[in-house]
Amino acid sequence: MYFISSPALQQELLPIKLVFYAFTLFFLGATIYLYINSSYIQYQFLQDVTEFFSWQPYGLRSINKRWAKIMKKTESGAESDYKFAIVEADDFLYQVLEEGGYEGETFEELANSAGRKMPTNFKDILEAHDTRNLVVYDLDYRLDVELAKRVLSSYETAIKNISMS
Repeated sequence: MYFISSPALQQELLPIKLVFYAFTLFFLGATIYLYINSSYIQYQFLQDVTEFFSWQPYGLRSINKRWAKIMKKTESGAESDYKFAIVEADDFLYQVLEEGGYEGETFEELANSAGRKMPTNFKDILEAHDTRNLVVYDLDYRLDVELAKRVLSSYETAIKNISMS
């Protein structure tokens, strides 16, 4: 035991110790750098803190903000504003479906691939999309306010449930 702790042996092992210290510092620095530049900390720590303080699932805040902007357009009660809100809601759902990694080139294909995750009736979403198509392509189409509210409600439910799954 005295041989291992002898000053002569420790003096000879000093260069090897320094190399190992350098490796330790390098790997410690690399680990800290990668933690800072990766999304690991965000997903493991910040996500939980955000959910705790906001009382809503992570990411729902930005969705709620965008949805509030869409619904703000309907405050006037004008038919044209409801039409515009339906078009924006359809675009928002399309974007959520694309970002969710669902496959398909058209809205119907994307909605079909996400159909299992939509708690709302899949037919309601397709009817809402058909209403959107009527609004966009038929200039003489008259939109009932009750239908518009039902369509927007279907879009809202689908957007929130797909983005949170």
